[in-house]
Amino acid sequence: MKYRAIVIPVIGVIAVLTGFLVFGNLNQNLVYYLTPTEATDQRDDTDPGQRFRLGGLVEEGSVIRTGDEVRFTLVDAAAAVPVVYAGIPQQLFAPGVGAIVEGAWNGNAFYADTMIIKHDEEYQVPEPDTAGTADEVDP
Repeated sequence: MKYRAIVIPVIGVIAVLTGFLVFGNLNQNLVYYLTPTEATDQRDDTDPGQRFRLGGLVEEGSVIRTGDEVRFTLVDAAAAVPVVYAGIPQQLFAPGVGAIVEGAWNGNAFYADTMIIKHDEEYQVPEPDTAGTADEVDP
């Protein structure tokens, strides 16, 4: 009887601590996905440096490549967000395609360091250019 009085509370404390550690760490690693409208609406409530994913369509005529950065605008039906992406954009990046970028607000622009491009289900990886590779190696 005394054994139960000790074991059950200890198991309960361990379960609560485990849940706190799992869900506490989970909340720190969550990255939310927002549309341009949601991002601009929540912009004043966003902490500086708070990362989230922003998804929308790359606006036609907005892509400007400068050195190691690409500047463009992500739009949805009601809002537009200027984006500065540090790095080389993916091969499918182009005006009019759907894109998801991950980063944070910095001033009036969204600075991103990760980019995901949407494509349809029929996308296939292009074949490597094999012209002249095997023949040129053999003497």
